[in-house]
Amino acid sequence: MVCHVTVTESGSSRILPSREWAPAATHGEVADPAMQAATLTIGFGAQPVLSSIELPLACQSITALVGPSGSGKTTFLRSLNRMNDKVRHFRLSGRVELYGHDIYGRGVDPLVVRKRVGMVFQRPNPFPMSIRDNVLAGVKVHKVAPRSSYHDLAETHLAEVGLWSAVADRLSDSPYRLSGGQQQLLCLARALAVSPDVLLLDEPTSSLDPVSTEAVEALLVRMKERVSMVIVTHNLAQARRIADRTAFFYEGRLVETGPTEALFESPKRNETARYLNGQFG
Repeated sequence: MVCHVTVTESGSSRILPSREWAPAATHGEVADPAMQAATLTIGFGAQPVLSSIELPLACQSITALVGPSGSGKTTFLRSLNRMNDKVRHFRLSGRVELYGHDIYGRGVDPLVVRKRVGMVFQRPNPFPMSIRDNVLAGVKVHKVAPRSSYHDLAETHLAEVGLWSAVADRLSDSPYRLSGGQQQLLCLARALAVSPDVLLLDEPTSSLDPVSTEAVEALLVRMKERVSMVIVTHNLAQARRIADRTAFFYEGRLVETGPTEALFESPKRNETARYLNGQFG
Protein backbone atom coordinates (compact mmCIF):
# COMPACT_ATOMS: atom_id res chain seq x y z
CA MET A 1 0.00 0.00 0.00
CA VAL A 2 1.35 3.44 -0.91
CA CYS A 3 0.45 6.87 0.33
CA HIS A 4 1.19 10.48 -0.51
CA VAL A 5 2.97 12.45 2.19
CA THR A 6 2.73 16.23 2.44
CA VAL A 7 5.80 18.06 3.72
CA THR A 8 6.66 21.73 4.13
CA GLU A 9 9.84 23.29 2.80
CA SER A 10 10.61 27.01 3.01
CA GLY A 11 7.01 27.74 3.96
CA SER A 12 5.40 26.06 0.95
CA SER A 13 3.69 22.69 0.72
CA ARG A 14 4.43 20.09 -1.88
CA ILE A 15 3.47 16.48 -2.44
CA LEU A 16 6.28 13.93 -2.35
CA PRO A 17 6.10 10.94 -4.68
CA SER A 18 4.22 7.93 -3.35
CA ARG A 19 6.25 5.74 -1.04
CA GLU A 20 5.78 2.73 1.15
CA TRP A 21 4.84 3.52 4.73
CA ALA A 22 7.06 2.02 7.40
CA PRO A 23 5.49 0.30 10.41
CA ALA A 24 4.35 2.69 13.11
CA ALA A 25 7.06 3.88 15.45
CA THR A 26 6.50 2.89 19.06
CA HIS A 27 7.89 3.92 22.43
CA GLY A 28 7.74 0.77 24.54
CA GLU A 29 5.28 -2.09 24.55
CA VAL A 30 1.83 -2.46 26.10
CA ALA A 31 1.49 -5.55 28.27
CA ASP A 32 -1.92 -7.26 28.43
CA PRO A 33 -3.90 -4.59 26.53
CA ALA A 34 -7.62 -4.11 27.13
CA MET A 35 -8.16 -3.91 23.39
CA GLN A 36 -5.97 -4.40 20.37
CA ALA A 37 -6.20 -3.74 16.64
CA ALA A 38 -4.27 -6.27 14.57
CA THR A 39 -3.60 -5.68 10.85
CA LEU A 40 -6.86 -3.72 10.83
CA THR A 41 -7.91 -2.33 7.45
CA ILE A 42 -11.24 -0.52 7.02
CA GLY A 43 -12.96 0.87 3.96
CA PHE A 44 -16.36 2.12 2.82
CA GLY A 45 -15.93 1.19 -0.81
CA ALA A 46 -12.97 0.40 -3.00
CA GLN A 47 -10.37 2.53 -1.22
CA PRO A 48 -9.33 1.86 2.39
CA VAL A 49 -9.83 4.59 4.98
CA LEU A 50 -7.44 2.88 7.39
CA SER A 51 -4.69 0.44 6.45
CA SER A 52 -2.90 -2.20 8.50
CA ILE A 53 -3.40 -0.62 11.92
CA GLU A 54 -1.52 -2.33 14.74
CA LEU A 55 -2.40 -0.68 18.03
CA PRO A 56 -2.68 -2.10 21.55
CA LEU A 57 -4.80 -0.06 23.97
CA ALA A 58 -3.58 -0.23 27.54
CA CYS A 59 -5.68 -1.22 30.55
CA GLN A 60 -6.50 1.35 33.24
CA SER A 61 -5.24 4.22 31.16
CA ILE A 62 -6.30 6.90 28.69
CA THR A 63 -5.13 6.59 25.10
CA ALA A 64 -5.48 9.71 22.94
CA LEU A 65 -5.87 9.50 19.17
CA VAL A 66 -4.56 12.64 17.46
CA GLY A 67 -4.01 13.74 13.88
CA PRO A 68 -5.46 16.03 11.19
CA SER A 69 -9.11 15.87 10.18
CA GLY A 70 -9.70 13.01 7.79
CA SER A 71 -6.84 10.90 9.09
CA GLY A 72 -9.11 8.06 10.22
CA LYS A 73 -9.24 8.59 13.98
CA THR A 74 -13.01 8.51 14.38
CA THR A 75 -13.39 5.64 11.92
CA PHE A 76 -10.91 3.70 14.04
CA LEU A 77 -12.68 4.65 17.27
CA ARG A 78 -16.07 3.54 15.92
CA SER A 79 -14.58 0.21 14.82
CA LEU A 80 -13.76 -0.57 18.46
CA ASN A 81 -17.42 -1.15 19.32
CA ARG A 82 -18.82 -1.99 15.88
CA MET A 83 -20.51 1.36 15.31
CA ASN A 84 -19.59 1.17 11.61
CA ASP A 85 -21.40 -2.12 11.01
CA LYS A 86 -24.46 -0.65 9.29
CA VAL A 87 -22.65 2.07 7.33
CA ARG A 88 -23.11 1.54 3.60
CA HIS A 89 -20.30 -0.45 1.93
CA PHE A 90 -18.43 -0.90 5.21
CA ARG A 91 -15.73 -3.56 5.00
CA LEU A 92 -13.11 -4.68 7.47
CA SER A 93 -10.20 -7.07 7.52
CA GLY A 94 -7.92 -7.92 10.42
CA ARG A 95 -8.97 -8.18 14.05
CA VAL A 96 -10.20 -6.00 16.90
CA GLU A 97 -9.71 -7.83 20.17
CA LEU A 98 -11.23 -7.22 23.58
CA TYR A 99 -9.13 -9.09 26.13
CA GLY A 100 -7.93 -11.39 23.36
CA HIS A 101 -11.35 -12.12 21.81
CA ASP A 102 -12.17 -10.86 18.31
CA ILE A 103 -15.24 -8.63 18.56
CA TYR A 104 -15.95 -9.26 14.86
CA GLY A 105 -15.80 -13.02 15.30
CA ARG A 106 -18.56 -15.33 14.17
CA GLY A 107 -21.58 -15.25 16.47
CA VAL A 108 -20.48 -12.18 18.46
CA ASP A 109 -23.49 -9.97 19.29
CA PRO A 110 -22.76 -6.27 18.56
CA LEU A 111 -25.09 -5.25 21.41
CA VAL A 112 -22.97 -7.19 23.87
CA VAL A 113 -19.86 -5.54 22.44
CA ARG A 114 -21.42 -2.09 22.89
CA LYS A 115 -22.29 -2.85 26.49
CA ARG A 116 -18.68 -3.73 27.27
CA VAL A 117 -17.25 -0.98 25.06
CA GLY A 118 -19.30 2.18 25.61
CA MET A 119 -19.19 5.41 23.66
CA VAL A 120 -19.63 9.13 24.32
CA PHE A 121 -20.02 11.36 21.29
CA GLN A 122 -18.75 14.78 20.29
CA ARG A 123 -21.99 16.56 21.10
CA PRO A 124 -24.15 15.66 24.10
CA ASN A 125 -26.94 13.33 23.00
CA PRO A 126 -29.32 12.79 25.91
CA PHE A 127 -32.33 10.67 25.07
CA PRO A 128 -35.85 12.22 25.03
CA MET A 129 -36.73 10.89 28.46
CA SER A 130 -36.19 12.03 32.03
CA ILE A 131 -32.77 12.63 33.57
CA ARG A 132 -33.22 9.51 35.70
CA ASP A 133 -34.27 7.35 32.77
CA ASN A 134 -31.32 8.57 30.72
CA VAL A 135 -28.93 7.16 33.30
CA LEU A 136 -30.85 3.89 33.45
CA ALA A 137 -31.42 3.43 29.69
CA GLY A 138 -28.63 0.90 29.18
CA VAL A 139 -29.26 -0.76 32.52
CA LYS A 140 -32.81 -1.57 31.41
CA VAL A 141 -31.87 -2.71 27.90
CA HIS A 142 -29.13 -5.04 29.12
CA LYS A 143 -30.99 -6.06 32.30
CA VAL A 144 -27.89 -5.60 34.41
CA ALA A 145 -29.70 -4.80 37.68
CA PRO A 146 -33.09 -5.40 39.34
CA ARG A 147 -35.70 -2.68 39.26
CA SER A 148 -35.41 -2.28 43.04
CA SER A 149 -31.87 -0.90 42.61
CA TYR A 150 -32.67 1.65 39.90
CA HIS A 151 -32.82 4.70 42.18
CA ASP A 152 -29.55 3.83 43.89
CA LEU A 153 -27.86 3.24 40.54
CA ALA A 154 -29.04 6.59 39.21
CA GLU A 155 -27.81 8.36 42.32
CA THR A 156 -24.47 6.54 42.30
CA HIS A 157 -23.61 7.39 38.70
CA LEU A 158 -24.93 10.93 38.80
CA ALA A 159 -22.82 11.51 41.90
CA GLU A 160 -19.84 9.89 40.20
CA VAL A 161 -19.89 12.46 37.40
CA GLY A 162 -20.62 15.34 39.77
CA LEU A 163 -24.25 15.94 38.77
CA TRP A 164 -26.20 14.61 41.72
CA SER A 165 -26.36 17.84 43.73
CA ALA A 166 -27.61 19.72 40.66
CA VAL A 167 -30.36 17.28 39.68
CA ALA A 168 -31.32 15.36 42.83
CA ASP A 169 -34.64 17.19 43.16
CA ARG A 170 -35.54 17.09 39.45
CA LEU A 171 -34.79 13.58 38.26
CA SER A 172 -38.09 13.55 36.35
CA ASP A 173 -37.20 16.70 34.38
CA SER A 174 -36.13 16.76 30.75
CA PRO A 175 -32.34 16.60 30.26
CA TYR A 176 -32.65 19.34 27.66
CA ARG A 177 -33.04 21.86 30.48
CA LEU A 178 -29.46 21.12 31.55
CA SER A 179 -26.49 23.08 30.29
CA GLY A 180 -24.33 21.60 27.54
CA GLY A 181 -21.67 20.59 30.04
CA GLN A 182 -24.25 18.98 32.31
CA GLN A 183 -25.75 17.09 29.38
CA GLN A 184 -22.34 15.67 28.50
CA LEU A 185 -21.81 14.61 32.12
CA LEU A 186 -25.24 12.93 31.99
CA CYS A 187 -24.15 11.03 28.88
CA LEU A 188 -21.04 9.91 30.73
CA ALA A 189 -23.18 8.74 33.64
CA ARG A 190 -25.36 6.79 31.20
CA ALA A 191 -22.32 5.13 29.65
CA LEU A 192 -20.85 4.22 33.04
CA ALA A 193 -24.09 2.79 34.42
CA VAL A 194 -23.64 -0.49 32.50
CA SER A 195 -20.08 -0.91 33.86
CA PRO A 196 -18.18 -1.00 30.55
CA ASP A 197 -14.66 -2.40 30.31
CA VAL A 198 -13.66 0.30 27.82
CA LEU A 199 -15.07 3.77 27.16
CA LEU A 200 -14.65 5.48 23.77
CA LEU A 201 -14.88 9.27 23.60
CA ASP A 202 -15.10 11.19 20.33
CA GLU A 203 -14.00 14.78 21.07
CA PRO A 204 -16.22 14.86 24.16
CA THR A 205 -15.33 18.44 25.15
CA SER A 206 -15.17 20.14 21.74
CA SER A 207 -18.54 21.87 22.22
CA LEU A 208 -18.06 22.71 25.91
CA ASP A 209 -16.90 25.85 27.69
CA PRO A 210 -13.54 25.82 29.55
CA VAL A 211 -15.11 25.19 32.97
CA SER A 212 -17.12 22.21 31.71
CA THR A 213 -14.09 20.92 29.81
CA GLU A 214 -12.01 21.00 32.98
CA ALA A 215 -14.73 19.10 34.86
CA VAL A 216 -14.96 16.39 32.17
CA GLU A 217 -11.18 16.01 31.98
CA ALA A 218 -10.89 15.66 35.76
CA LEU A 219 -13.62 13.02 35.70
CA LEU A 220 -11.86 11.01 32.98
CA VAL A 221 -8.60 10.99 34.89
CA ARG A 222 -10.40 9.80 38.04
CA MET A 223 -12.23 7.04 36.14
CA LYS A 224 -9.25 5.40 34.46
CA GLU A 225 -8.58 3.09 37.39
CA ARG A 226 -11.89 1.33 36.72
CA VAL A 227 -12.40 1.74 32.96
CA SER A 228 -9.89 1.93 30.11
CA MET A 229 -10.48 4.88 27.79
CA VAL A 230 -9.73 5.90 24.21
CA ILE A 231 -10.31 9.54 23.28
CA VAL A 232 -10.20 11.28 19.90
CA THR A 233 -9.12 14.89 20.36
CA HIS A 234 -7.88 17.72 18.16
CA ASN A 235 -6.78 19.53 21.32
CA LEU A 236 -3.11 18.59 21.70
CA ALA A 237 -2.95 20.32 25.08
CA GLN A 238 -5.81 18.12 26.25
CA ALA A 239 -4.05 14.97 25.05
CA ARG A 240 -0.95 16.02 26.94
CA ARG A 241 -2.93 16.82 30.10
CA ILE A 242 -4.92 13.62 30.42
CA ALA A 243 -3.57 10.84 28.18
CA ASP A 244 -1.16 8.19 29.35
CA ARG A 245 -0.46 7.14 25.77
CA THR A 246 -0.98 8.91 22.46
CA ALA A 247 -1.31 7.56 18.91
CA PHE A 248 -0.75 9.81 15.88
CA PHE A 249 -2.80 9.04 12.77
CA TYR A 250 -2.07 10.56 9.37
CA GLU A 251 -3.67 9.81 5.99
CA GLY A 252 -5.20 6.54 7.14
CA ARG A 253 -2.06 5.22 8.80
CA LEU A 254 -0.91 4.91 12.36
CA VAL A 255 2.39 6.77 12.20
CA GLU A 256 3.57 6.65 15.79
CA THR A 257 2.41 5.65 19.24
CA GLY A 258 3.83 5.65 22.73
CA PRO A 259 3.69 7.22 26.19
CA THR A 260 2.33 10.74 25.77
CA GLU A 261 5.26 12.63 27.23
CA ALA A 262 7.78 10.65 25.18
CA LEU A 263 5.83 11.15 21.97
CA PHE A 264 5.46 14.91 22.51
CA GLU A 265 9.03 15.46 23.68
CA SER A 266 10.87 13.04 21.37
CA PRO A 267 8.78 11.98 18.38
CA LYS A 268 10.48 9.38 16.22
CA ARG A 269 8.84 10.32 12.93
CA ASN A 270 9.12 13.58 11.03
CA GLU A 271 5.38 13.67 10.33
CA THR A 272 4.66 13.43 14.06
CA ALA A 273 7.11 16.19 14.95
CA ARG A 274 5.69 18.51 12.29
CA TYR A 275 2.10 17.91 13.38
CA LEU A 276 2.86 18.40 17.07
CA ASN A 277 4.76 21.60 16.23
CA GLY A 278 1.72 22.99 14.39
CA GLN A 279 3.26 22.87 10.90
CA PHE A 280 0.14 21.27 9.43
CA GLY A 281 -3.28 19.98 10.46
